[in-house]
Amino acid sequence: GAGVLIGNKMDKQAQQIEDEIPGATVERVDDAIVVTFDENSGVFFDTAKYNINSESQVNLDKLAAILVEYIDTNVVIVGHTDSVGQDTSNMLLSERRAKSVTSYFISNKGLSAGRFTTNWYGEGSPIADNATAEGRAQNRRVNIAIVPNEKMQNDAKKQSGEN
Repeated sequence: GAGVLIGNKMDKQAQQIEDEIPGATVERVDDAIVVTFDENSGVFFDTAKYNINSESQVNLDKLAAILVEYIDTNVVIVGHTDSVGQDTSNMLLSERRAKSVTSYFISNKGLSAGRFTTNWYGEGSPIADNATAEGRAQNRRVNIAIVPNEKMQNDAKKQSGEN
């Protein structure tokens, strides 16, 4: 009951993200939507930088508009780096990248800070081979997980008769 209702809402949102942000990788994982932006798909960071450039703002603006539409979701933003450089500097860089995306949504787009959780893993969670330039580009990424908030979960339980 409730899981189906939540799943339908999340499927609709995931489809909208896929339609409106070409190049972003959008996956449904359990009740969440995971959006991955790497250097080839939408949120670009210069080497050793964490500022959001104008090209990245375009995609973040599109995602922000969708987040405004689906207010019953929370957002987890996770920063990653490749393995070039020292572990400590990569950890700091991934933190700054994740926080810059979170800050962009809150400060520039007016989304509620209470909807956001920010994490970072440095080079600790690669998705590709750091031995190649292409792999390193894929590892320099920000993942954004969109999850149902407590209100959506409670509404779905009420709607389905679960209490």
